Amino acid sequence: MTSAPRRLATRRQILAGSAAVAFSGAFTELFAGTAVARGHSGYGPLLPDPDGLLDLPKGFRYRVLSREGDPLRSGEGTVPSNHDGMAAFAGRNGRVHLVRNHENRVTGKIGVPTVEGLTYDPMGKGGCTALELDSRGDVRGERVAIAGTAVNCAGGPTPWNTWLTCEETEDKAGTNGYEKDHGFIFEVDGADPRRTGAVPLTAMGRFQHEAIAVDPENGVVYETEDAFDRPFGLFYRFLPEKPLGGTGSLRAGGTLEAMRVPGVPDLSLIQETGASFDRVEWVPVPDPQAAVTPIRLQDFGPKGVTHAQKLEGCYWGGSSVYFVSSFARSAEGSAADHFGQVWRYEPALRRLTLVIVFGPDTDVQLPGESPDNICLASGGGLMVCEDGGGAQHVLGVTRRGEVYPMARGRQNIGTADEPEWGEFAGVTFSPDGRTMFVNCYTPGTTFAVTGPWR
Repeated sequence: MTSAPRRLATRRQILAGSAAVAFSGAFTELFAGTAVARGHSGYGPLLPDPDGLLDLPKGFRYRVLSREGDPLRSGEGTVPSNHDGMAAFAGRNGRVHLVRNHENRVTGKIGVPTVEGLTYDPMGKGGCTALELDSRGDVRGERVAIAGTAVNCAGGPTPWNTWLTCEETEDKAGTNGYEKDHGFIFEVDGADPRRTGAVPLTAMGRFQHEAIAVDPENGVVYETEDAFDRPFGLFYRFLPEKPLGGTGSLRAGGTLEAMRVPGVPDLSLIQETGASFDRVEWVPVPDPQAAVTPIRLQDFGPKGVTHAQKLEGCYWGGSSVYFVSSFARSAEGSAADHFGQVWRYEPALRRLTLVIVFGPDTDVQLPGESPDNICLASGGGLMVCEDGGGAQHVLGVTRRGEVYPMARGRQNIGTADEPEWGEFAGVTFSPDGRTMFVNCYTPGTTFAVTGPWR
């Protein structure tokens, strides 16, 4: 292992724009080898929105594309609740297809309408909806893309322009009224959902999935697990039988493996930005279906595997996969505390590096620090959604390490004692980079943001 001097940054520094010095060394590595490598110092202060929905910098505008409770344009029902992970895909004649998750449990306020041929388990309220935008950004269609799934949190795009939606649950048939086992990944074609239907990709594992990223060179799929209890989740890779085989190819199966970092049972133990490990190992999962025992509790041999609390966002950039641990709390069983980590794994070198760690600030509520959904930003850098109660920002991160607020939500509801989850999720950019799409979880709202992107 090699390590660099410890660098921690607090949420107060980020929102005040004073974290650039702390991050500058770490974030040089974050964008190494990516095609989107320019940086800038942000877009200035956020201006209050007179409509009370979304604060943005000067020169930026938003439009609301869709809100929960509104009629779906397809006539299939109403827009479901709990907007979460999302991706944008290029369509014909300048059109854009958005595929949007709905993280509904059985208690979800508005479930995804069941549609014949697109429903996995009629008792599941989760799933995806798909929006079609024309070249002007106007919504021309909105329909169910998959239904009858459960707790669809995040996912990720494939190189062949489909969306892999992930169930963040391990509930089996008979639990909560479900008729089928849950905890799977499903492939969704936003342009033509009936091409993909509602088929669980069982070989990719049954666990509390969060997000995925696909290596565009060899088709390996990396998966994060956001397990809520000890031992916490694992970081996985799936080796498909038909790599890069296009729509439906992941149904052919493959091999699921879990990451082992020798000598590191819990990633929260690593608190030094730049710390790296050069001999990462991958261990076959004994029972990917978790028929009796959840995967993270299975026997991986005397050396075990590496766990981490709140493994969430995941994306591919350059020659590496990046993934996020939103936070770690020793009071909940983690080996150490932090307010968020971003990790980089380089498959060619079998090397894992801690790109950045967010440090504690006792004056700030812990969940407000936590990075969750993450994507490459238009013109360079990252966009990161905060997670948890009180989390109301989309944060930008430049290649030079400057962290700045990009958007602030104003429509949270509830009280401090009984908050509604109003965090942002699903941040993504249109294929031409001119529009940022992002969801507010509750009340479920999908925004399109345009402006002078650099």
